[in-house]
Amino acid sequence: MTKVKDIDPTAAFAMTKKGALLIDVREAREVKRTAFDVDEVMLVPMSRFSGMMKEIPTNRKVILACHTGSRSIMATRMLEKHGHKRVLNMQYGIAKWERTGLPVKKAPKQPPFAWLKKLFGKQS
Repeated sequence: MTKVKDIDPTAAFAMTKKGALLIDVREAREVKRTAFDVDEVMLVPMSRFSGMMKEIPTNRKVILACHTGSRSIMATRMLEKHGHKRVLNMQYGIAKWERTGLPVKKAPKQPPFAWLKKLFGKQS
């Protein structure tokens, strides 16, 4: 098995500014909580990745990312196996991206026990 080409979050962010496409392979519920705040990001959840690979452009650099980097390594290997040449794996995922201070979008904080109010509150 060939070694995946890794990139750290800071370099990945810089590459997105120069036209690389960031592909987030996390599931929608994860992205809803914390998302990459870049000009262009494509959501291709790992649970549907093999069926959506044909939608990933082959004519530009792509950077695959997840929460910590393990799912994106698998996705990177899958793309390389299917002929994608310009594929990079972002090491340590959005966890490191956020710790580094790079931009993220977060879901609004819910007050404690808001789910109870939603569950038992009046329906309009």
